[in-house]
Amino acid sequence: YGIYDSARNHGLVVVGISHETAQFAVAAIRRWWLRVGRVTYPQAEQLLIQADAGGANSSRSWLWKLAVQDFADEFDLSITVTHYPTSASKWNLIEHRLFSFITLNWAGQPLISYETVLKFIRTTKTENGLRVMAYLDTRFYATKLKVSREQKASINLIRHRTLPQWNYTIKPRKK
Repeated sequence: YGIYDSARNHGLVVVGISHETAQFAVAAIRRWWLRVGRVTYPQAEQLLIQADAGGANSSRSWLWKLAVQDFADEFDLSITVTHYPTSASKWNLIEHRLFSFITLNWAGQPLISYETVLKFIRTTKTENGLRVMAYLDTRFYATKLKVSREQKASINLIRHRTLPQWNYTIKPRKK
């Protein structure tokens, strides 16, 4: 799972050994926030996440929204999520400015171990200043979890007027 900060041209990639789940995706964002985000943006009260429409961070996934809600609550951040439409990842900056350079860096070399994968990601750099951090997440993430009606109702989700199925803000719940 990758996080790309377009303002700084820096990326963070988390390589997991378990499953790609909403919990894994948000754990990667949380790691970025703890290691980079809150240090770089100490006054931030909001975070913008531009995400693909499918996979662990699907625009239809209530597990994703619940995990984002927990993150928003933990750090008292309003989180705006905008999802790229299905099959529109070609416009996603993370594909062009992060993953493409990681792929060029390992240039078909065999990825024989997690350390090899992490090494290729961490050594990815460009003349334009791209720098990438990489971490291994060894936690197990359960699949087939369900979100109850009560959990759905507890999500402080505000859908945007424009394409509300893909654009929304999750605000921290009152303590």
